[in-house]
Amino acid sequence: MIWLRDVLDELADEAPRADLAERTIRIRERRRRRAVSLVAAAAVVAIALAATAAVRLLPGEPDAAGRPSGGEVSDLPARGVGPLSHAYLTYCRPERGAAPRGCVHGGWRVVTRGGRTYRLADALRSSPTGLRNSPLAISRDGRKVAYYKAAAGTFVVRDLATGAVKAAPTRVPRAWLGSFAHLLLSDDGRFLAFTKAPRLKDPAMLFDLRERMARPLPNGWNPIGLSPDGGTITLAEYAPKTRLQVMTHLWRTSTAGNGKAVDVSGHYLAGGLGPDGRSVAALEVASVPGTGCTRSGGDLVHLDLETGRTLRRVAIRGVSLTDHHAYLRSWVGTDEITLLTSPFRCRTDSGKQDGPAEEGERLDPPYVPFTAYALNVRTGETRRLATYTAQDSFYLVLPGFPGTL
Repeated sequence: MIWLRDVLDELADEAPRADLAERTIRIRERRRRRAVSLVAAAAVVAIALAATAAVRLLPGEPDAAGRPSGGEVSDLPARGVGPLSHAYLTYCRPERGAAPRGCVHGGWRVVTRGGRTYRLADALRSSPTGLRNSPLAISRDGRKVAYYKAAAGTFVVRDLATGAVKAAPTRVPRAWLGSFAHLLLSDDGRFLAFTKAPRLKDPAMLFDLRERMARPLPNGWNPIGLSPDGGTITLAEYAPKTRLQVMTHLWRTSTAGNGKAVDVSGHYLAGGLGPDGRSVAALEVASVPGTGCTRSGGDLVHLDLETGRTLRRVAIRGVSLTDHHAYLRSWVGTDEITLLTSPFRCRTDSGKQDGPAEEGERLDPPYVPFTAYALNVRTGETRRLATYTAQDSFYLVLPGFPGTL
């Protein structure tokens, strides 16, 4: 795969900044995320973008939501940091309420299981306009974090305890990050998958940080599963329709044509690949009559990875999805998957700005409560895990393989 690394390095050197068409696409995507109201043909995108998150762990019930507080936050130490519970972005001009103390606009913060919060100062800062995206991933055990290091011009994986940092074997120009970029980090930190939207011409990639190799991946898909050897990756697509794809023998072939994609009947947002490696848990996207808004249906749906067919439905208990937006994230165990919820809000405004705006001219979403539950995929029972304060859900990062967000 040395040839691929050389080719990608040459492309990186020659890659232009995003052209006007790409810039326009990104601005329109940002407006959609702010509006949270889409036409029926793009309904599945609306629920995914209904919340674009910066998250802060609360010590108890969400009674302080909307007025986040806390002491001084220092930069992440070079080593000796415990496992992470989550990471979140901060935007510092909420339309109501207060921003966290020491807020850095578009900056990442990481929170340890012990409750210590640090700034990830060397990570690329994200732009609320959607013209600059900064993805991040956390390993399942919380001991490693992957992000785009601004100074390096590529992705890195950082061991929090030892401080060891491994960079991707190729450079990734910022223009390649797209409006919505996604990362998936293997449990051991060896493999890192990077995908993005919109479907730009430059490739998405899977990196092997130990062997220093890169593998092209298709654009526009979300990585939701990866085999321990990095040879098989599972991807999901939720717009314009729901699709699942499995790519195999990733390090034995020289093309991206070894994938099998299947269409799913209906609109769904998938969670991380199931522990059995053959099924995907998903939430159906339902329209709210008379509003133009969408939210999740009340059932957990099991999809067959091979055919895209619905295997079974399980009614979700203990959480009212009529009153909440809901999203699936990583698996808690063999029978439980993370269900992230926020109070249902139906915003029908489509945004007031007709063109690109300077970051200082716009206000950011307010901080609202988000609660995570462990959802039993067999019984539908839920148990509360934690409550966060967030501006949105899109930038909330939990350990383990993500879903389609």
